[in-house]
Amino acid sequence: MTRFNKKKPTIWAVENNHITRKKDSLATEEPLEILLRAGDEQKTLTITMRTPGNDYDLAAGFLFNEGIIHSKFDFTNMTYCVDDKQQEYNSLRVQLIVDSLPHLHQFERHFLTNSACGVCGTTMLDDLSERNIPAIPSGPVVDSSLITSLPDKLRQSQDLFESTGGLHAAALFDLDGNLLAVREDVGRHNALDKLIGWGVMNNQLPFHNKILLVSGRASYELLQKSYTAGIPIFCAVSAPSSLAVDVAERFGITLIGFLRDRRFNIYTGIERIKTAKSVAENI
Repeated sequence: MTRFNKKKPTIWAVENNHITRKKDSLATEEPLEILLRAGDEQKTLTITMRTPGNDYDLAAGFLFNEGIIHSKFDFTNMTYCVDDKQQEYNSLRVQLIVDSLPHLHQFERHFLTNSACGVCGTTMLDDLSERNIPAIPSGPVVDSSLITSLPDKLRQSQDLFESTGGLHAAALFDLDGNLLAVREDVGRHNALDKLIGWGVMNNQLPFHNKILLVSGRASYELLQKSYTAGIPIFCAVSAPSSLAVDVAERFGITLIGFLRDRRFNIYTGIERIKTAKSVAENI
């Protein structure tokens, strides 16, 4: 399997009714199988489509966000699988320190329903509460001008996006607006898993006093992952979903959307954002 994170096929480009052939850059999309091993037990946890690169970060972040590990000390190593003496870069084995595999109930698919109860946003929020994730602190407070400076810094760091135009990004900043880490992937969830996995592998969690910026919209899954990582300020260049707003409000996250062109909307946690002018209500 290829390890390249982009490919260059020949395409036909049409402009002003003229057609030409040229090379284009495409973001690579390949499957990654994450296997868990504990003692003599081994099980495939998930298969996710991702852009090759930072696979260890992706696996560590995914396991952390699902509550399977809590730090890098919960596993001894990660290795790509070997098949017929060939390194298989699309299958990654994680060796846990425990003697047996945990019960992975959250990955079991249940299709039983009844007329009295179903899956809803409230149920999902309650399930998230039951994980006993540490609360996010009340601070920090940052200036609105710092928030509006972040998209340009993200774009300058998106090397693959510049060449392919087809990747999501998740970037972590400190309170001075300095870029600490950025990860890209064809999947927005993978990009954030890779970023949080970077924190796991480098003992940087929780991400208190940090700011997250994602290149797309804010969904429930991204807010859930941010909550597990202790991120107090979540910024997105596009819109949030209603359930993302519910997660942010319930668990004390400042949620910012439509961060572009020196403007943004604050959906929750306005107390963390300092502006030069007073707020005028227009409701």
